[in-house]
Amino acid sequence: MAGELDGMKVAVLATDGVEQVELERPWQALEDAGAEPELVSLESGSITMYQHIDKGDTRKVDTTVASADPEDYAALVLPGGVINGDFVRADADAVAFVKAFFDADKPVAAICHAPWVLAEADVVRGRRMTSWPSLQTDLRNAGAKWVDEEVVVDGNLVTSREPDDLDAFTAAIVEQFGQAGADGVDEDE
Repeated sequence: MAGELDGMKVAVLATDGVEQVELERPWQALEDAGAEPELVSLESGSITMYQHIDKGDTRKVDTTVASADPEDYAALVLPGGVINGDFVRADADAVAFVKAFFDADKPVAAICHAPWVLAEADVVRGRRMTSWPSLQTDLRNAGAKWVDEEVVVDGNLVTSREPDDLDAFTAAIVEQFGQAGADGVDEDE
C-alpha cells in the first residue's frame, strides 16, 4: 500500500455528524498509501464526528467547500453518517463540488449514508452501487442499480455499505485512486 498514491491530494468532504470510523479509516489508508487528504467541510473551524448516535472526537477543517476548488484534488472521499449525509446533500456548494468530480471523471468513494449526496448531485443514474440499506429506495429512484455487497466498483465510483465493510472499502479506494492517478500521469508535461 505504501507509496501507491504519493502526493495525490484527496478531498474528504464531511461535516458535523460524520461517522468517525468512516472518516478516520479511509483517511489513514490514504495517508499510508502516500496521499494527502484534506478535510473539506461546510463551515470553517472543526467538525464533531459521531460514533453511531453518540458524539465522538472533533477534527479540524482544512477548507470550506465554498472556497475549495475541485480542480485542486485528484479524488474525493465521502464518509457516511446519517446526520452528515443529510447536511451535505442539503448544501448547494457541496452538491456542486461533488458533481464537479464526476464531470471531470475523477474517482469518488462513498460509504454508508454518503450516497445521498450522489443522488442529490444526479450522478448515480445507470450506476451499480451500494449503500446503507435504508438508502436503496432513494438510490433506485435516482436511477442507480442498488446491490447489497460490501464494496462495489463501477468505473470511477467506489461505494460501500457500513463500517463493517471498511477493510474492503479502503482497499478499493487505494486501488481505484492509484489506477486513476496512473492513468492521469503524463511525465512529459
